[in-house]
Amino acid sequence: MKPIIVADTNIPFLKGVLEHVAEMRYFPASQITPEVVRDADALIVRTRTRCNAALLDNTRVKLITTATIGFDHIDTEYCRRANIRWQNAPGCNADSVGQYVASALCFWAKKRAKTLSGLTLGIVGCGHVGTSVERMAQHLGMRVLRNDPPLQAVSEANAYVSLDEIAAKADVITFHTPLAEKGAFPTYHLADARFFEKLQRSPLIINSARGGVIDEQALLSALDNGRVSDCVVDCWENEPLLNRTLLERALLATPHIAGYSADGKANATQACVRAVSRFFDLGLDDFTVSLPKKQTLCNDAFLQERLLQNYPIERDSELLKSSPETFEQQRSTYPVRRECEIR
Repeated sequence: MKPIIVADTNIPFLKGVLEHVAEMRYFPASQITPEVVRDADALIVRTRTRCNAALLDNTRVKLITTATIGFDHIDTEYCRRANIRWQNAPGCNADSVGQYVASALCFWAKKRAKTLSGLTLGIVGCGHVGTSVERMAQHLGMRVLRNDPPLQAVSEANAYVSLDEIAAKADVITFHTPLAEKGAFPTYHLADARFFEKLQRSPLIINSARGGVIDEQALLSALDNGRVSDCVVDCWENEPLLNRTLLERALLATPHIAGYSADGKANATQACVRAVSRFFDLGLDDFTVSLPKKQTLCNDAFLQERLLQNYPIERDSELLKSSPETFEQQRSTYPVRRECEIR
């Protein structure tokens, strides 16, 4: 008997892949309800589907796959107790976020007449995404400071610095941590009023991690008192209900799409299909999405201009600022962009 799989209809490259080996049922995230998933064997979701007891009690679900790096929308403790396996897609859109940050940096440099080469970039969170951001920063000639207490705790190398050192020395600070309210390394409101008070260089702040990593009211106060010069916001505390004041003040404001490249989406869908295939023995363990070859950019004097041409980030910002009430629609219908290679 074919497994029944409920999937978010807005996951690219998925339709038509599993239909010959599974009974696929597609729904928008807002319609993935307990009634819909009651007789499902597996879910393929995005961050908008809260996978918890309210959704999963008294269902047949045995596997949850999410086409995202993050998994804070999955109640992992509940899944453990209910014997439900779950799988995220770590690193799937790391390069997409890396190039989002690079385009934001290039836009900021052009807008504010800055020279990126020689500036110091503080990266908070140095996993897959932070590593991609570091590569882009190196292409742009920036110095890098890394902060990642969990990695520092298991590293013998002196590769990381404190958050206080980043606050003192960085010209730009970009956040790439998961959202954790508890545990050994909580990140909820990691950038709070105390953090902003320690800033020494009036940096640009970029958040393309999770909304709750930055205290938005504290950020607004820091903008008001000059502790922060500019901010780029892709992730918001109360999505889809945005802080309209922060929306107006942000140099760039986008609808949580930093990771929405075609390449990142393909990687995420591949990870989900492979996880489902392995779990149910469907024969698609090596499934790959076929995409055209990436554009190659030369690392020369025109790199910043070409990065902005490859991804004109201002367009996404203008659309959100002009129509914040359509935040969810902009995410679900986003025309996924292509990544590039730099040589």
